[in-house]
Amino acid sequence: MADRVSDFLAQWARERPDIDATPMGVIGRLSRVDEIAGRTLQATFQSFGLHRGEFDTLATLRRSGAPFTLTPGELAASSMVTGAAMTNRLQRLEDKELLERTMDPSNRRRVLVRLTTTGQELVDEVVVPHVRAEQELLDARLSREEQTQLATLLERFLEISGDTSIHDATKD
Repeated sequence: MADRVSDFLAQWARERPDIDATPMGVIGRLSRVDEIAGRTLQATFQSFGLHRGEFDTLATLRRSGAPFTLTPGELAASSMVTGAAMTNRLQRLEDKELLERTMDPSNRRRVLVRLTTTGQELVDEVVVPHVRAEQELLDARLSREEQTQLATLLERFLEISGDTSIHDATKD
């Protein structure tokens, strides 16, 4: 049985046999996996009144550790969104009283974003069904060994692409 991307590759092979469309298969499948996973995960977030990006922002603050505070720039870099997109996201979350923005007492030109108690409680509640949904999504399609192999290959791809751990960059 073939997936939809196999159909696209077969069409390219028929129409342009001079092109090796193999890379389209890999990138196309990564894109399709993101779409499928995104639909599944969005259903979990929606049941808590959140969007995927909002959960990502709250989770980034939560996993940063006490006092659960980062700058908007640090949040944007972690989320790979533009500053303007992060500003809009922060405003929505602040309106929901899940985070607050304050001036940095040590540098009045710098804004700090802090997870509120309500925000921390919500992210702690959402993360459990979120991880469960991810695990069910994977377990229904791949063995644990295959999941490990896939994670290793994707990690290698990202490392080679320069998407390395922030901890690696600070080891010097």
